[in-house]
Amino acid sequence: MSTKELPELSGKVALVTGASRGIGYGVAEALVARGDRVCITGRGEEALKEAVERLGADRVIAVAGKAHDEAHQAAAVEAAMDAFGRVDFLINNAGTNPVFGPIAELDLGVARKVYETNVISALGFAQQTWRHWQKDHGGAIVNIASVAGISASPFIGAYGMSKAAMVNLTLQLAHEMAPAVRVNAIAPAVVKTKFAEALYEGREAEAAAAYPLGRLGVPEDIGGAAAFLTSDQSDWITGQTLVVDGGIFLNAGVG
Repeated sequence: MSTKELPELSGKVALVTGASRGIGYGVAEALVARGDRVCITGRGEEALKEAVERLGADRVIAVAGKAHDEAHQAAAVEAAMDAFGRVDFLINNAGTNPVFGPIAELDLGVARKVYETNVISALGFAQQTWRHWQKDHGGAIVNIASVAGISASPFIGAYGMSKAAMVNLTLQLAHEMAPAVRVNAIAPAVVKTKFAEALYEGREAEAAAAYPLGRLGVPEDIGGAAAFLTSDQSDWITGQTLVVDGGIFLNAGVG
């Protein structure tokens, strides 16, 4: 997106975690495209720098760090406040899935790591944005969950468990932060990102054939959903999990 294509500023500011690439980048791109200013986070400084250059350095800043690090959570929110003066929207996208195999044999240390990164970090960022801006000024939070969190997910059980926790975290935050802040989740099916490559690499056509809409997701699909859930058009929606799955759950019916 070139600077000439950017719309007028909306006056709103978003913080998107895990946004140097993939779904997080797709969300940041959608928010910038409607005029928001955005702070993105991620682990790799170089990848973040490249993302900022593509998105527009006049509207996007980046803070590198590990999502589960409380100091990083605080630093990211403070950087957004210093640069833009507010944090209206939080999109919790940072996540990990370092293990593939049966949950009965799962190393508990790995399970703890998954929860720390996927769930506890989301709570930490929500607490920070609440304290710094949203408690007094309102806003919206979108948690990126997964269809793995609302169904059995063979061989990625720890990931699925953590995303189920994200769905419940969404409910808890929505209840506690109302009416100032709306909190919703998005549960994607397989989206074409480096993170999910193992689920479709070398067999994309076969994987896509299972979807009634005939394709896998792309980051822009989730970006559009996140833009909706942080817009005025969703002002009466909170505590919900929006499934964005290309219709894959339709195949779970009888017959």
